Amino acid sequence: MSIKAALVSVSDKTGVVEFAKKLEGMDIKIISTGGTLKALKDAGIKAVAVESITGFPEVLDGRVKTLHPHIHAGILAKREKKHLDELKKLKIDTIDLVVVNLYPFEAEASIENIDIGGVTLLRAAAKNHEGVLVVCESDDYDNVIEAIKSNKMNIEFRESLAAKAFRHTAYYDSMISNFFTKVEFPEKITVGLKKLQESRYGENPHQKASIYKVGSNKQKSEDSKQLQGKELSYNNYLDLDSAYNLACEFKDPACVIVKHNNPCGAATDKDILTAYKNALLCDPVSAFGGIVAFNKTVDGKTAEEVIKVFTECVIAPEYSKEALDIFSKKNNLRILIQPLIDPAAKTLEFRSITNGMLVQEKDNKVYETLKVITKTEPTKQEMDSLKFANTVAKCVKSNTITLVRGTQTVGIGAGQMSRIDALKIANIKMQEVKLSTDVEKLPLVMASDAFFPFRDVPDAAAKIGVRAIIQPGGSLKDADSIAACNENNISMVITGTRHFRH
Repeated sequence: MSIKAALVSVSDKTGVVEFAKKLEGMDIKIISTGGTLKALKDAGIKAVAVESITGFPEVLDGRVKTLHPHIHAGILAKREKKHLDELKKLKIDTIDLVVVNLYPFEAEASIENIDIGGVTLLRAAAKNHEGVLVVCESDDYDNVIEAIKSNKMNIEFRESLAAKAFRHTAYYDSMISNFFTKVEFPEKITVGLKKLQESRYGENPHQKASIYKVGSNKQKSEDSKQLQGKELSYNNYLDLDSAYNLACEFKDPACVIVKHNNPCGAATDKDILTAYKNALLCDPVSAFGGIVAFNKTVDGKTAEEVIKVFTECVIAPEYSKEALDIFSKKNNLRILIQPLIDPAAKTLEFRSITNGMLVQEKDNKVYETLKVITKTEPTKQEMDSLKFANTVAKCVKSNTITLVRGTQTVGIGAGQMSRIDALKIANIKMQEVKLSTDVEKLPLVMASDAFFPFRDVPDAAAKIGVRAIIQPGGSLKDADSIAACNENNISMVITGTRHFRH
């Protein structure tokens, strides 16, 4: 395989001048278009315009430049006698190297940034990779130059470039299709994923893993970043997502501590420092090695408290300079900054199953309504606590029971096969919590992510001192649970909104 002519037309011109100079130094003819042609000529490179090959000018404000048989026949022709004889008869020369990247639709979604000619060039060159090298990313410039110089353009190398080009155009098309798609569940879904980094391993050391970003996410990369610490692991990402999503549910200063994808403590208060201390009180043992999320700026005093406990990651929308200075003393502590998440935003969630994918709307509703169904009504203070408890329960693995005093968790039972066992675990956790006298005096309330099939949970809740319960309702035996609450002078509120989380 020999390279005699190259078509170079790029939107992102990073490194293209240096690359083209090296091609020119190897006596490779360079054909170019528009802004790329100007950049190359300004650098003294003897590139020729596409229109000198096609005999046809660029038209329609540049919408049509390379869509011409004299270009695509030169790319798509098989390097065998029949096709080459046909090219010779038509006076068309082969194009052996195609260097193209696409209009920046991902950065700025607009009709004019939908690339037609560039995608066609890449697909044509990738299809005919046995005779053509295709380059769609500047990262490959040096490898391609080296391969041409050493004549090591073997089939594996060409196939790898072709595969990258098809991935590139598929990702690009996914951005465009998602831009135009206005229904939530179309017959076909395309999800463009861009690698952020490779992970050392997945959930366990024997599993390989990488972290990808959904390309249609509107959030700018510079708005969300890691400020310090070791690389994030697969498990870190899962726990950070869970913790930050819950923290962002609250308007008041909030702190959420997550371990193994479940909250082990959550609290809101008048300031972020108190919220952290109260969240930690719920289960300080489980908080060791956990993820801490805040919904407000982390200050120095809070940072001083956080570093007293071994913590894997901290995530917040902002940090004071003093806080960052304090965190910097812990080199391995991962500090992340990210804009607040809108908990009510309508987005889709994807989960893989064998040979398939489950797709659903994100659970972005806290409750449908708040209806008291018992003789005893909750006080305003109890209702505020119930709302908080229900929000936390929404983000805990099912089956779950969440116990709360004020607006801080005092016991969380997560991921149990039966609801009564979830309550038992929450109660065990609660017995270990050392609360201040003032908080201890606050009424104990309970939230359940789903209805009670029997009255056993309300009866057990009464025995540990629960004064108010919030749950979705909807069981065939709701009357039994209501009776249990009435007998024990407990108020019960139903929400009409179940929060299973698997």
